[in-house]
Amino acid sequence: MKTAKSADETTAEIATSPAASLSKAESAYRWIRERIADQTYEPGHKLVLAQIAVEFDTSVVPVREAIRRLEADGLVTFERNVGARVAMVDQSSYVQSMEAVAILEGAATAQALEFLSDEDLDEAEAINERMRALLTNFDPTEFTRLNHEFHAALFRRCPNERLHSLVTVEWDRLAHLRNSTFSFVPDRAGGSVDEHARIVALIRARASAEEIERVVRSHRSATLRRYQEAQSKSPAATPTATA
Repeated sequence: MKTAKSADETTAEIATSPAASLSKAESAYRWIRERIADQTYEPGHKLVLAQIAVEFDTSVVPVREAIRRLEADGLVTFERNVGARVAMVDQSSYVQSMEAVAILEGAATAQALEFLSDEDLDEAEAINERMRALLTNFDPTEFTRLNHEFHAALFRRCPNERLHSLVTVEWDRLAHLRNSTFSFVPDRAGGSVDEHARIVALIRARASAEEIERVVRSHRSATLRRYQEAQSKSPAATPTATA
């Protein structure tokens, strides 16, 4: 697990990012979201607004705004007389987020096509080769981390900021729900790497946006299907692990 950033470190990063808001609410939102993603705040963890406000040297108002955004993202629940808590793991939520990622990532990658450079594609291929090297001595957590890097390299040029943000939200939700789908379906990893190579080859060959969107969506959906097949054969299993 990576070390969580302090409130001051998070605020400093946002202040130096030209694309980011400088508001306290945005800073708190990103900081809490990161702690949920890296499981510093585990499912069920109570989020004390006053305590977070003290860490950010601000009033409770921007923290409450951040919590409301996280609730809309599905990462936090709020109950009367109980308060805000990190959302509990839900199998149906995992499936829905995987389906959403397949759709959103396919669309984001398709929109990024005309902005991708040869350097971007070289980077994606290099990441995929690192993933291929892991197949010999498989590390599902590292494989999943590189898997995210690969896909990010292909859709980060997406000009639709809202679409890009939606992909990030679903990634964060998946990180909250599972550490690594490949822990349950390690035999899927080799096929995933081969499909990555095909996606990059299609982009280099200037395939249409429609075809790229379809192939990326199918690639993501295949991992979910394989996971569901594995779970159906082991009904007693309790997964704790993102594709």
